Amino acid sequence: MQYTHLGRSGLSVSRLCLGTMNFGPQTEEAAAHSIMDSAHDAGINFFDTANVYGGVEHRGWTEEIIGRWFAKGGERREKTVLATKLYGTMTDRPNESKLSALNIRRALDASLKRLQTDYIDIYQFHHIDRNTPWDEIWQAIEVAVQQGKILYSGSSNFAGWHIAQAQAAAARRNYTGLVSEQSIYNLLTRSVELEVIPAAQEFGLGLIPWSPLHGGLLGGVLRKEREGVRRTEGRAAETLKTHREQIEQYEDFAAELGHEPGDVGLAWLLHQPAVTAPIVGPRTQEQLDAALRALDVRLDEDALKRLDAIFPGHRTAPEDYAW
Repeated sequence: MQYTHLGRSGLSVSRLCLGTMNFGPQTEEAAAHSIMDSAHDAGINFFDTANVYGGVEHRGWTEEIIGRWFAKGGERREKTVLATKLYGTMTDRPNESKLSALNIRRALDASLKRLQTDYIDIYQFHHIDRNTPWDEIWQAIEVAVQQGKILYSGSSNFAGWHIAQAQAAAARRNYTGLVSEQSIYNLLTRSVELEVIPAAQEFGLGLIPWSPLHGGLLGGVLRKEREGVRRTEGRAAETLKTHREQIEQYEDFAAELGHEPGDVGLAWLLHQPAVTAPIVGPRTQEQLDAALRALDVRLDEDALKRLDAIFPGHRTAPEDYAW
């Protein structure tokens, strides 16, 4: 396994992050525990979750599954860099969502209880809170740090100017601020290259891409359709219809390289200088094994240029739109 620092922090994390959103709703607990053990065996020390994961009827379920896994001992907690999130609505009561000082305090304590741990390594804001001032947010986070309940803070789904706003407020308080940003980022969805990635690099945030294969559309979807092992429906079907020619070129190029399409898609992210660790969210052991293959894929300059030609990005960002 390869490791790197998370942004400008001194924290070392694996180049793949284990996403746990499927644990509970899609993956039963015993299988989830086995996947987490296998991730440790492969050297993955970076796990990501959120307080709302588990589905509408059982928010917090995923954290509970991870907590019972930690409770098995064997230094499972000590070997894990644990990231969770808050923002989403947990109940229908007021103050049970977003980033008020009250919800930060309550949500953090609830996550700690479900996760059966006394601290969280990276506590992440799942979304920007447009109604809570940053001084209130940072004051609550500073208290949690002083209490030893969290070590670092991260953001998710922030715009570039949100990152700048957060870091400016933190600097006024002589506080570290954010060390990471989670955004959707893959060959099909590259809008974060415009301003989010430049902001993350300027302020020293590590980028943690979610949906690195765009819901499976970069994982060999056309071949799977031909083989009858996958049927694309809903929004994914619309996206596939719009980008079918690009995806055909992409799958053909992956075959030329001698790799699976999903391996190439993950490897491309690992070759991007702003990226710390893509989040892989396996439902099964086989999917975890497939994600690990990407660590051995090397893309030379010609291959990266070919992928840029198939899926054009924003190489002149953040002045992409300027004359």
